[in-house]
Amino acid sequence: MSMLTPPGMGGQYRIRGNKYPRMRRPRRRGRLVVLGVASAVVLGMLGWGTLQLIDVFTGGGRKASAAGPKSDCSTGATPSPAATAPLPKPATITVNVFNATTRSGLAKQTADELKKRGFKIGDVGNATKEYDKKVKGTGLLLGPTTAQSTSVQVLATQLTSAERRADTRKGTDLDLILGAKFKALTKKTDADRALAALTNPKPTPTDKETC
Repeated sequence: MSMLTPPGMGGQYRIRGNKYPRMRRPRRRGRLVVLGVASAVVLGMLGWGTLQLIDVFTGGGRKASAAGPKSDCSTGATPSPAATAPLPKPATITVNVFNATTRSGLAKQTADELKKRGFKIGDVGNATKEYDKKVKGTGLLLGPTTAQSTSVQVLATQLTSAERRADTRKGTDLDLILGAKFKALTKKTDADRALAALTNPKPTPTDKETC
């Protein structure tokens, strides 16, 4: 053993000649990797927070409106098709009232009530053989196909339980055929409310506003 060799050290640490062993600490690469990842996460969080603050104070990049934050946003309301196509008023609708029951005078009584409610009355009498005693419900509303989404809807507010059916007639008149279960027209207050909701529909709001 050389005199320069520390006690208790031999083998690869034996000092031979003029060379001395280099005593280095083992590199701790794992700790450096962890510190690097943690630093990246912290920097990312700081950057995200800065962007959020900028978004709050600048309104998300949108120009502020002088009338307020919601003045540039639409309400998201969906207009009803009825709003773009006004329905006819009762005074412009001619209704023929026919009795398909065994009770006499029912057609005239119903026609008089419809007239009070603003409808024009056409023919009044008994139903034809095609429908006489064959309408099982409260009534049947007959009209041309083109009237199913207009005047038929208006008349239906006066007898909401009546069946609606289209036929091949050429005119615009409507037929109200009273059926076996008919007792009276829908109460005027309820009919007026239904008519108002039909002719003046409220827009349907969507889940959220759009800007």
